[in-house]
Amino acid sequence: MDVHPPSLLIVDDQDINRRVYAKLAATVAEGVRVTAFGDPGAAFAWLEENQPDVIITDYRMPGMDGAEFTRRVRAMPHGADVPIVVITVYNDRRFRLDALDAGATDFLLSPVDHSEFGARIRNLIALNAHRQMLRRQASALQRELDDSERSRQRLLHDSREALAQVIDTLPALISATGPDGRCVFVNANLAAALGHAPADIIGQDMAELLGERGARSRDADRMVLERGAPLPNYEEEFPDRDGRMRVFLTAKAPLRDAAGELVAVLTSSVDITERKLAETRLHHLAHHDSLTDLPNRFFLTERLPRGRQHSRRGDQRMALHFLDLDRFKTVNDVFGHHVGDGVLRAIARRLLGLVRSGDVVARLGGDEFAVLQNGVSSPDEAAALAERIAEAVSRPFLIEGREVVVGSSIGIALYPRDGLSADELLRRGDLAMYQAKADGGGSFRFFEAGMDASARRLMILETDLRSGLARNEFVLLYQPQLSLRTRRIVGVEALIRWQQPDGILLEPKDFLPLAEETGLIRPLGAWVLQEACRQAAQWNMPGSPPLRVAVNISPLQLRGADLVRTVQTVLAESGLDPTRLDLELTESAVIRDADGVAETLAQLRSLGLRISIDDFGTGYSALSYVRRLPVDRLKIDRSFVENLRPGSADAAIIGAIVALGHNLHLEVAAEGVETEEQVRELAACGCDEVQGYHVGRPMSAAALSELVLDMAAPDA
Repeated sequence: MDVHPPSLLIVDDQDINRRVYAKLAATVAEGVRVTAFGDPGAAFAWLEENQPDVIITDYRMPGMDGAEFTRRVRAMPHGADVPIVVITVYNDRRFRLDALDAGATDFLLSPVDHSEFGARIRNLIALNAHRQMLRRQASALQRELDDSERSRQRLLHDSREALAQVIDTLPALISATGPDGRCVFVNANLAAALGHAPADIIGQDMAELLGERGARSRDADRMVLERGAPLPNYEEEFPDRDGRMRVFLTAKAPLRDAAGELVAVLTSSVDITERKLAETRLHHLAHHDSLTDLPNRFFLTERLPRGRQHSRRGDQRMALHFLDLDRFKTVNDVFGHHVGDGVLRAIARRLLGLVRSGDVVARLGGDEFAVLQNGVSSPDEAAALAERIAEAVSRPFLIEGREVVVGSSIGIALYPRDGLSADELLRRGDLAMYQAKADGGGSFRFFEAGMDASARRLMILETDLRSGLARNEFVLLYQPQLSLRTRRIVGVEALIRWQQPDGILLEPKDFLPLAEETGLIRPLGAWVLQEACRQAAQWNMPGSPPLRVAVNISPLQLRGADLVRTVQTVLAESGLDPTRLDLELTESAVIRDADGVAETLAQLRSLGLRISIDDFGTGYSALSYVRRLPVDRLKIDRSFVENLRPGSADAAIIGAIVALGHNLHLEVAAEGVETEEQVRELAACGCDEVQGYHVGRPMSAAALSELVLDMAAPDA
């Protein structure tokens, strides 16, 4: 008997998805044949003459979703039994039920886990092979039936025995129950789960054998018998032989004899415990901060509406404490981000120790936390908690043998006095926090109706920024970028700092966000571009090692009409070779209007310079938009590098980004690299360049020049 290599059909309107799934599918079995279409219509034409072992389809496609595609396949002459896997980004049970009700065999959430993808496809190929074997046996049986009745009876018996053996090997609990509720068939898996031999179960009351879930199963059987139609698949939970709770997806359908009479109800239950655990983990990741495991901003905003409804019912109040750490940036700069992360985790533990059951402690991002205090009887009660928070945060932390001290500025917004929505409470808590910080930090402030902190901050910052530009108070530091192939410094990133008259050196996040709001980011960005190109031209004098300089472009600059002209002017005045200039844009700025910025980027690249996407991976957008943009390089966000280790999820994500980036002929760099172990793992993942404290901290132009010369090859 000829055994053909497995055949897989992939239907997805996204080219990058088809290529990824095709690569994954090619690994599930030796010699597997993969056919992919972007148009469902083309797939139907192919199916008229071909019969795959498994079909993999996207749920959301133009003109036809995955559920409709599945229904039409099932209606085709050879489409009734082929396993169909629906892939969707929707973490919504309704979409899964739509796909399953349409006849889908299984589904996967996108982005797919590679191991899970391979395991499920291999199982489905094996299942389809069983089905094909049954078809071949049925064909052989039919031929024998034509020879003699005796032969027919013998082969029928053999076929039933073979069918029973095949069903016994399926990874499911299968049984058939007659109208009287007694078992007429059971496979080995279900018999083992019930602790009996299959022969001992035949003729027994299934409801009694199933125990606690027997009544529900009997009621479901009755519905199938009354309607003469299958029931929608449903989930149920019951323990296995070891007492561990498992989740099963159960299907019930009518079983008819040769005359079409309904003689039994066929029940099959597939173990989906691992899938449910994966869904639970994904839900947790979407609602919690990865560093502290606290609820995140999304979780908090979901809780605030429920908190309001609870308050209305109980005529209660609640307080939102918006917390920002003082001096935390200094901790990162002096001790490194690993110590800073330790402080954040320790603060999370202290905050959890202060609140009551029903309160919520969340990390909003960076060094910002929030505490939702329910059942507040008066502002004094909120103030008392704020004082305890401030005291707890101000106590020294011992992180990796280092004593670290930070403070906090806390803004308090009260419900319903200060707002009736999550957005209002968060915004007004934020304003009150900034007032506390403006008052010197280490304190808390309630939001006040007359508090116009935002306007005051904008006015003061605008004045100071204009004065700072006029007095040349801004300086550039340069952080080196290392090639993993040559182990030489091939580029630098220009990083702006504000040297204030009192000697304090402010970092970008202290002034750039508000500079964007005032529009001063344009002249400030133009100065950075001019100064960086001037310095880069000196570094790239004849006889010097070639060095690329990267300059960050803000979304406001990108949307401006004069960016291309500004870059042309700066390059002409500085004399810098355009190939030595790299403009970095954040992923969020690009995906916000990918089509709109494409033309601007094309004009910039026509000048000969390079375009990089910074903070890549934080926009949950995959690479679908990158292929439409004229870019040269991706910079993987530091959040994927922080906990990087062999075999980790971050390593898999980085490897996927690198592979897909290289397929699009893009270089891939990683930032936030702080250890040699991270360098080795990034090299193993195929990264081209790295940047971070392990390579070098931001430094002056003179210090960078010395570092480059020290590391330059003799013939550079």
